[in-house]
Amino acid sequence: MDEIESRLGDLPAEHGVLVCQAGKRAAMTRELLSGRVAEMAVLSGGTDAWTKAGLPLVASTRSRWALERQVRLGAGLLVLAGVSLGFLVNPGWFWLAGFVGGGLVFAGTTNFCAMAHLLALLPWNRRGSRMECSTGG
Repeated sequence: MDEIESRLGDLPAEHGVLVCQAGKRAAMTRELLSGRVAEMAVLSGGTDAWTKAGLPLVASTRSRWALERQVRLGAGLLVLAGVSLGFLVNPGWFWLAGFVGGGLVFAGTTNFCAMAHLLALLPWNRRGSRMECSTGG
């Protein structure tokens, strides 16, 4: 969704279908495309509704977590650890939560996330890696 406006040239000229898990982001994307693409339909209810209806779906059983999801988990764990240790061990640990918060603000304003770049170096995030997460997502 965040790349759709820069990828208008990749979209079909006449019509297409936007799909996401629940249908909400696809509907928002259709609004972004209003007036730019002739006809864009949204899969009502997304892939969740498609699956519940018993319709065929090609899905991988094992996939890696998206890098963005890994960043959210990592940042959340670091903030939680900093706050917990700040209360239980030493108030100096609150700086860890502040540092992570500052990093998130920096990433949001500059579109450069140091944590994402570090996580991308891990073995399971490299192309061709055989290591995979067993959770879907």
